[in-house]
Amino acid sequence: MISRRTRRVPRLSVLLLLFHCRNGFAFLPSSSLPTSKSIRTTATLLRYSQQRDVYAMEAWATENGYQKVDGVELYSEGDDDWSMMTNTDIPAGTTIMFIPSNLVLSSDAIVKEYGGNFDLEITENALKQMERDLAKRLPLFRLLVKILAEYEKGESSFWAPWINSLPTQYYNGVSMTDACFACLPPYAVLLSMNERNAYSRFLNAIRKEFLSLNPDVINDDSVMKFAYNVALTRFHEVFEPTRQKLIAPMADMINHSAEPNSEISFDTENNCYVTAITDVYAGSPLSVSLGDPTDPTPIFAKYGFLPTGCNTIFCKAIHLETQINELGYEFNQLLFQSDTGEVYPAVWDIFLLKILQDYDADLASQFTMACHNNDEATKETFHNNYFAYTLEALREHVYSILNDVDQMTMMAQSYDLETHPRVPVIVAHNDLVRSTFSMTASLLDSMG
Repeated sequence: MISRRTRRVPRLSVLLLLFHCRNGFAFLPSSSLPTSKSIRTTATLLRYSQQRDVYAMEAWATENGYQKVDGVELYSEGDDDWSMMTNTDIPAGTTIMFIPSNLVLSSDAIVKEYGGNFDLEITENALKQMERDLAKRLPLFRLLVKILAEYEKGESSFWAPWINSLPTQYYNGVSMTDACFACLPPYAVLLSMNERNAYSRFLNAIRKEFLSLNPDVINDDSVMKFAYNVALTRFHEVFEPTRQKLIAPMADMINHSAEPNSEISFDTENNCYVTAITDVYAGSPLSVSLGDPTDPTPIFAKYGFLPTGCNTIFCKAIHLETQINELGYEFNQLLFQSDTGEVYPAVWDIFLLKILQDYDADLASQFTMACHNNDEATKETFHNNYFAYTLEALREHVYSILNDVDQMTMMAQSYDLETHPRVPVIVAHNDLVRSTFSMTASLLDSMG
């Protein structure tokens, strides 16, 4: 058995093998795989419609080297939301799918491919001048450029079968309107607005027309948003030997789970592997992790769905961001337990710090030092001395969020679904917040 060093998507842990036989099935290097030429017809724009042609995409991928274990197939419950499932048991450690590098979109490869034809450097410089932090999103920008370039080729594009298989309606922050934002708590608005603002910067950079893209394409808002959402919601990121984003058709059909049974990995040649990290039983969907399961709101903002099985949610204390930063906490430490309402210790810390800062700067400094030094005894003393004040501040925050969520949900439910199709996922998000915060409120009330 020949092993090959692989690069990992974040949170992946199992080493994959380039040549791996399970259940009598062999995955071969991409250089050994047959390839087919793309269909060349008239270069008309692909039809922007709701119907997804996933089986033509699977046939195209198979012709170009995609391989899978027997029993793995595309699956839909009839709502045009497709995923991958297995009809046979798959043991943990099995390489389930192999997508050769010739079928993988790579942000690094895009620079090499289009460097001579598209003035990417000028456009990317224009993008970085708009906002410094956008430099981190350049790999995503390159994927967007590639998708637009292939989209305008129409059916003559090698990638046409994949593009024709993609969803055209999205429910994430990029697709939300100001009316949507008015119906969400501040944390969800912040994350969703970040996604929409990044899209707006990309749009402005591309419409400066440094790139040789069809004006009919780049001036079509629906096509631009479609291409951006495809790039945003279907990439996986690697960091070695360089940081880049990759999209692997067929692997991008696998949905999210808080308890994934599979993982996606790429080797140094950008071949993609999907491997079972648990036993996967017949009738089960394949699943991967698309985000931190402790906090569903970032997944909601980026992908436009509310994950099931989330045991915790962020406490929504955006107004205490200064205190969060001073204590060096991450949002995934500032949680409420969604099934009990339990408050995580770091939440108590940030509320107490705010109280101390308003009361006595020296005491606030001492408490901050105790938090940084993990001095639990000193922290406990502070919490005991000021518990009544911290409890009242936290309770006020919880009830304020509950009141806001009720008002926001009522507003969302007044919208027409024909013009606001994202209402159901917004209401589901708010219902999760209401349910969790109601339990937290009851818990706090019982404390005094």
